[in-house]
Amino acid sequence: MGCSGRFELITHPLPKNRPLPPHSTLPHGLPPTCLDLKTEVEKRFLRDPAWLPVHDVDDAFHKISGRDREVESLLHCSLSPLHSGLSVVRDPTTGLLLDFTEVLLEDTALSAKNSLSLQRQPGPPSESLRGSNTNYPFLPGSGFRYFSHNCSELEEDIDFEKDLLTVPPGLKAGVDFSDKGRVSLLLSMFFLTTCTPQDSGSSASNTVLLSEQKKKPQQEDKGDHKKWAVPVDITSPCDDFYKRIPDPAFKYPFELDVFQKQAILRLEAHDSVFVAAHTSAGKTVVAEYAIALSQKHMTRTIYTSPIKALSNQKFRDFKTTFGDVGLLTGDVQLSPESSCLIMTTEILRSMLYNGSEVIRDLEWVIFDEVHYINDAERGVVWEEVLIMLPEHVSIILLSATVPNAVEFSEWIGRIKKRPIYVISTVKRPVPLEHYLYTGNSTKTQKELFLLLESTGNFLTKGYYAAVEAKKERTSKHAQSFGTKNVSQHNTTASQDRAVWQTLLNYLSQRQQTPVVAFTFSRTRCDENARSLTSLDLTSSIEKSEIHSFLQKSLTRLRGGDRQLPQILSMRDLLKRGIGVHHSGILPILKEIIEMLFSRGLVKVLFATETFAMGVNMPARTVVFDSIRKHDGTGFRNLLPGEYIQMAGRAGRRGLDATGTVIILCKAGVHDMGELHAMMLGKPTVLQSQFRLTYTMILNLLRVEALRVTDMMRRSFSENHRDTQAHEKRISELRNTLSSLRPLDTEGQLSDILSYYHTITELRITTETLQRAVLESVNGLKALSVGRVVIVNNGQHHNALGVILQVSFHPIYTSHPPPNLTCPHIKSHHERPCSHTVRKLKSQDISAITTRTLKVIPERIIDNYNKRQQPRFRLDPPGQAISTATQELLRLAEANPNGITTLDPVNDLHLKGVDVVEGVMRHRVLQDCLKDFHCIHSPTFTEQFARVQERMCVQEELDKLLFLVSDQSLTLLHEYHQRIKVLEALQYVDSTGAVQLKGRVACQISSHELLLTELLFENTLSPLAPEESAALLSCLVFTQNTQIDPHITSTLQEGINQVLNVAQRIGELQRDCGIAQTAEDFVAQFKFGLTEVVYCWARGMPFAEIAQLTDVQEGTIIRCIQRLDEVLKEVRQAARIVGDSVLGSKMERASLAIRRDIVFTASLYTH
Repeated sequence: MGCSGRFELITHPLPKNRPLPPHSTLPHGLPPTCLDLKTEVEKRFLRDPAWLPVHDVDDAFHKISGRDREVESLLHCSLSPLHSGLSVVRDPTTGLLLDFTEVLLEDTALSAKNSLSLQRQPGPPSESLRGSNTNYPFLPGSGFRYFSHNCSELEEDIDFEKDLLTVPPGLKAGVDFSDKGRVSLLLSMFFLTTCTPQDSGSSASNTVLLSEQKKKPQQEDKGDHKKWAVPVDITSPCDDFYKRIPDPAFKYPFELDVFQKQAILRLEAHDSVFVAAHTSAGKTVVAEYAIALSQKHMTRTIYTSPIKALSNQKFRDFKTTFGDVGLLTGDVQLSPESSCLIMTTEILRSMLYNGSEVIRDLEWVIFDEVHYINDAERGVVWEEVLIMLPEHVSIILLSATVPNAVEFSEWIGRIKKRPIYVISTVKRPVPLEHYLYTGNSTKTQKELFLLLESTGNFLTKGYYAAVEAKKERTSKHAQSFGTKNVSQHNTTASQDRAVWQTLLNYLSQRQQTPVVAFTFSRTRCDENARSLTSLDLTSSIEKSEIHSFLQKSLTRLRGGDRQLPQILSMRDLLKRGIGVHHSGILPILKEIIEMLFSRGLVKVLFATETFAMGVNMPARTVVFDSIRKHDGTGFRNLLPGEYIQMAGRAGRRGLDATGTVIILCKAGVHDMGELHAMMLGKPTVLQSQFRLTYTMILNLLRVEALRVTDMMRRSFSENHRDTQAHEKRISELRNTLSSLRPLDTEGQLSDILSYYHTITELRITTETLQRAVLESVNGLKALSVGRVVIVNNGQHHNALGVILQVSFHPIYTSHPPPNLTCPHIKSHHERPCSHTVRKLKSQDISAITTRTLKVIPERIIDNYNKRQQPRFRLDPPGQAISTATQELLRLAEANPNGITTLDPVNDLHLKGVDVVEGVMRHRVLQDCLKDFHCIHSPTFTEQFARVQERMCVQEELDKLLFLVSDQSLTLLHEYHQRIKVLEALQYVDSTGAVQLKGRVACQISSHELLLTELLFENTLSPLAPEESAALLSCLVFTQNTQIDPHITSTLQEGINQVLNVAQRIGELQRDCGIAQTAEDFVAQFKFGLTEVVYCWARGMPFAEIAQLTDVQEGTIIRCIQRLDEVLKEVRQAARIVGDSVLGSKMERASLAIRRDIVFTASLYTH
């Protein structure tokens, strides 16, 4: 190397006596290079006597470990699994213990980290309840393709009773050991089906074998067409109930209904049931019996509900009844060791994915309010849970009446391979009467008109009476006969007040309280309640009871929180017997109102639709403020299912003979058709809301044995796929194919397969062109009377016809017999001339020719119809028919190669790209036909028929193979798009193995991509705990606010980073093909509560933070509670990553927000 930095590379060997040139000619030698790390470590820690004195060993070890020596600890090691165990031998009659035998244990190395088997070792106690995101789930009982971790793909499980071969491969006969002591020869299946009776040996043995073979397919047929949903007849009484169950697990103080008895009989048989019953029919009885049964069997039951409020209520009810009941929600965990656990469906999903040990002991899972599966956002959770439940778990589904309960049960039965018994009630226990109310003053307060009787009769008389009553008070300008689209905004606040005041006074006089008034706006709920200042519906004793209950319930709040404006105003309303229930009300207040309502102390409750969802609080009367609601996109009328769900709250069983439902006509009477459709329409069917989520994909990918496509295939959205029937048909087609004679493709016939494919393509192209012609205006114009057309259908092949009459549906034509030639087969069939008149569909016309004939349609049709009568049948055809037939015959003979047809492009002027390309392709294919040699073969017709037969079977087989393959899954394309996103973000690698980021995302239940990216980009690191909580509030808050929050600069930087990351993920998703735009993805994160959460985490009282925003108090509390769950997830994720600083920061943030009124314990649970 020279001074200038250039160096010389010596490529040729130097003479032995010549020394190598110096390493460097630099003045100070080579510049220092990076020190070798290994050498440095050795020098520093192993060769430095000062650091590790050879003679002072004790001091050296203290430096390394900093702890006392425990030599004895080296003698202990973890226990290896036992390879054998003891089995008890008992007397089969008395049960007396006779002996113990040693048995070998299988699968001793299985654990939650490597196996889906229930035989695996239990995990540590800390993971027994919720499981761990590194655990495998237990094998779902949905027929997932599962290979054990130590089995190769060539290995398979063998049933040594049934699966052993009796005929060795390659031999025609074997030995049958099935008959005791007698050995008989078995002939192979192939030999049996192909040999002649003379060759087949013993006729007796043949008869037995053939009969056995005949039996098998019948049994298979029976199994294939098995209906998994079994409707149970509840019309006849169940008289032998107490004989069949002499010692029930739970005794009821009342006589059970037939549907309840039938359900209990099925539970005793350990069957799964779907109970679709009317509101207040008593579905809970079925759930209670299952809980009692599991306590008797010493197993466990999980009761899931769609909403937290319902979970809390059921906890109180079941705790009173059974005692041994626990509760698991996002923020509460009570008695998790109990035999009955109540939880939300999301928590059960998490437990299933994380391999919770609770699943081992599980006997029943009860899904309450199953119609919630229709929820667009959360419905997918129900499907995931139903698919992921192991085989040993039985399912109880409780729902309001739904039209497709059998279809839904059929789906569950099919994926679980077990029958589901469907039990539906025929009618409500308390019938309903539906009224229209038009009163608005003391004078008109009795204007209540019966519209729908309890028997289901719709009374138009009542409707017209309501219209008349309303008309009398409206100005002439507004008179109308049932104004359509009456909006609730057409009335002023004072008019509303007058209507409510009048109605509630009237109902109070008639003792028709308690009343639930459904109002589809939180603001209007509050306004209606506040406007009734002069209404007092409680006695002094009731006022005292309400006051003491309020005082007792509010003692758990701090002093300042008891003086919140909402609590003070509600206290005044409740004392007068008026309550308000919606999501904006403080949770503790909602519970107070629910409890007072159930005790009959709240006489009028203004509520939104959520009150009807499962909260079991029936009333005497239900009132609808309006029949229109906003569903997030626009205003619409209530659906029949929504109306029935809410109206069903009317009528208390055992207290009321009938329930009363009243619809207010404030601005005018609603349209009769709309009312009829809403009251008597079919309720909403259960529909699949299955969609792919990143959490689902990652949870399934991390377990090698489970596949996302298996989950997709078993979803309710793919219920139309009858895979079993398809697979049976595939087997039949394969047998058919193998039995067909081989094709002759030698010599002239070498191109017969190409010829078949060309002909098939030509036929498809012709049909597509003809469809385009007949759908066009010019094509329909060409189909005029007298036009000559070519007809192809079941009766006629390439027949000429003439159009006699054109209508929107049938087309009359007259045509002679099929005596024309196919353009590609040079043969001519002549028959004596005859004719017929037929109604044709447009698809029967295969071509429109350029020719027209002069015909007299009326005469032809009349003469033909006349000759169809028996006495005129032998008459000769009329002159008009004879002329037309002769003309058609002359055309046929003059054009042996086919008549010229109208060209779609040149004659009919169709200029679409598809049509032009189709015409060009058609010409090319027509020209190709002349070049084939096979058509000159003497055996062409016979061989072509064979090809056609074989190809028809092959095409059907290919179609069915596609239908049963993953490629036909509706969501497969989206799955590949989402995998691309995960690969681009490095959550999974190219082989689909889940990486560190993917494992973190598994821990997060919603917005997993954004949160994981924030975690890995250290966005939360520079923020204080309260700032982190404020920033993460954007993941749980979904409303738009009018007030801009005032926030710190660090927090603003954090918000900008969140928006940048969201924008990047949104753009990546769009680039990978996912339909959601980047703008929509970013827009779902709302920062309206950042200031509120920040101030709350810093210790500001609730009364003050409520002033910072226009969001209602109940919504604030719900968001902060959900935020606490997010903080826990981030803390767990930080531990996986190894970021202990962030983990402890999240813990501090969680502690900062868990205080006072926001985390006051529920009245139901304490």
